[in-house]
This record gives sequence, structure tokens and C-alpha cells, in this order.
Amino acid sequence: MPVSLGLGLPQMKQYDIGRDVATVARAAEAAGYESLWVFERVLFPDPATQGLYGVPGLPWPDQYRSVADPLVTLTLAAAATERVRLGTSVLIAPLHVPFQLARSLASLDVASGGRVIAGFGTGWSLDEYAAASVAPFDKRGAVLDELLDVCAAVWGPDPVSYQGQLTTIAPAEVGPKPVRPIPVYLPANSARAARRMVDRADGWMPAATSATALAEQWRQLQGLAAERGRDRPFGVCVRANAQYSPKPFEGTDRRPFQGSVAQIVEDLAEHAATGVPEIFLELQATTRDAAELIDVAAEVYEAARAAGV
Repeated sequence: MPVSLGLGLPQMKQYDIGRDVATVARAAEAAGYESLWVFERVLFPDPATQGLYGVPGLPWPDQYRSVADPLVTLTLAAAATERVRLGTSVLIAPLHVPFQLARSLASLDVASGGRVIAGFGTGWSLDEYAAASVAPFDKRGAVLDELLDVCAAVWGPDPVSYQGQLTTIAPAEVGPKPVRPIPVYLPANSARAARRMVDRADGWMPAATSATALAEQWRQLQGLAAERGRDRPFGVCVRANAQYSPKPFEGTDRRPFQGSVAQIVEDLAEHAATGVPEIFLELQATTRDAAELIDVAAEVYEAARAAGV
């Protein structure tokens, strides 16, 4: 069975959000993509107090100077499409008030006819945590755990009632309710995160590094799930951060999903061969505008399907 293919929506500084999100969303759906995705960056510290991903000296990419709000972007896409699923990869949970985020996702799920996938993470930017003023960085895991609890409560039957460190919900009716249980996807990039994903999530959301590494991580998570008594399978959606170029990348140091359409499709085939059910491509960083993003995405989709991906 072919892997399900998704596409990241345009959120970065080179795009006209009011025009391009709907245009790209419609084009992706027409091309055959089965899901559309957003990510979250809320500011660009200048000068940066820490490197990208917390790595000392690693510069932040210029495209992060302006990134549109993920839920606004998904709402625009929802209004422009009919069938594609609408996912977050990821919402940085501790930058949000849990109750408000749970309600926003439920409302978007209703508005889209039950198409939302909620991917959550804990983030890494100290500056973003300071700006959000929800919780300190060292509480990020606890805040994510509380968000998962609050979502389960708010999306569940009335009356809703919850008592946590950040959230108190007195018995109340809270609506609208999601059309169906919203799938929750989590990363598993540490031992604690892996346990959380296995115990609490519907799916795993890794970033692509190599097909070999992906297969090994998936094997380990399946083993952990068996150890912890998980009796239901978990979904997998791989985020492929592509670096597209019109010409093939030459050299032995090419990273996965770097280079021409043919090279990107080659990497898609290798990752799909691991058996993962879904991969989405983040192409927006290296395309100049919406027209190029649409053209490249369509070319990748057609070539991937022709190659049996």
C-alpha cells in the first residue's frame, strides 16, 4: 500500500499568508496530497541567546524571522479544502494555555468536519518560553502532560472537570466537542518522551534523519510499547525537512531530502520502505514563492507515485 503523503503549508516570510495558504492548500489537495501541516515559531531573537535547537553557535535560519500562527494557517487551509487532514507538527505545548488550546483545536476539528491531527512537543527556545509567560522552561514536560490531560477532559463528555497545576475547570459544559477523537501525535526524542508517546499518544512524529535510523527508532519504540503493555498500534508520521534545489546535489555529504526532485523522491522511497504509513514534506523553506512551492510539490508527488512510493 502506498505511503500517505502530506505537505507543509506556507507560513514563512516569503509568502503572502492571506493569499498563499488557501492557494497552496487547494493545489495540494488537487495534486493528491492527503494531509497538510503547520509548525510553530513565535519569535526570532536578535541577537540569539542560544543557538538553533539549543546547539551553541548554530544560527537560526532567516526564514524564522516571520512565521505565521499555526492555527490561523490551518483555519485558512480548512476553509479552502474538503478532504485533506490538517496536522500540527508541532504545536509547542508550553507556549499555550492548555484549556484555550484544547478548545481551539476542538473548534477547528468541528469546522473542518473532523480532520485535525494534534501534534504536540515541548520546544527548546528559552526566548519563546519567556515571551509566552505560561511556564518556565524547566517545567516543559509537566506542562505537556497537563495539556494532554486537559485535552482529554475538554474533548470528552460533559460535565468537564479538572484540577491541575495550571488549570482548574469547575464542573461545566465545554463545547463544541470534536467530531471524533482527535489523534494526538508526540515525538520520542528522549527516554521520557518515548515513554510518554507509548503511554499516551495515538502516534509518533519523528523528524527524518536517515531511513536506517528511522527503522531502528521505530523498532525500539515497538519494543518499548510491548514492554509497557500497550495493546494497540501507534501511527507514525515522519516530518521530512527538505532542502530543494533545481539541480541535483553533488557530493558525498548530501543530507536526506536535500537536492533535486529526483533525489527527494529517492529519499522518500527509502523511508517508505521502512513501512511507515505517512510522510509529509516540508518544502517551503527553499522555494521562493507559492507558485514554485506548488510546482515542486506537484512534481514530487507525481514522481513519487510513479516510483511506487
